[in-house]
Amino acid sequence: MGINFDRALKLHAQALHLRSRRTEIVAANLANADTPGYMARDFNFKTAMAEALGAEQPLKVTHAHHLQAPGHNPGELLYRMPSQKSLDGNTVETEQEKSVFADNALRYQVSLQFLSGRVKGLMSAIKGE
Repeated sequence: MGINFDRALKLHAQALHLRSRRTEIVAANLANADTPGYMARDFNFKTAMAEALGAEQPLKVTHAHHLQAPGHNPGELLYRMPSQKSLDGNTVETEQEKSVFADNALRYQVSLQFLSGRVKGLMSAIKGE
């Protein structure tokens, strides 16, 4: 019986990829906190992760030009709604973005530790320990 590396590592590898992408998006939001008219972006991590793991989309499309319902396109960048509008049209709320960034960084680190543990377990299985 062989070891299926894709099945063993897919969840955490996909999570790392999506967390990395989200870090870039939130960092761009923070970098543009003082840019007039800039609108904060993010994506639905849960939907993107489900799609990356092969879960079915809520709506089936039969043609490439058909539209999905908002928020159901995996990895689709959505606009973040501010709790208070600013006079210059910027929707970045620095404290909220810092919180999202810290939470995402922590979850990235956890995924990295899970992946590391999984690789160590596979290595010991290969060595017969």
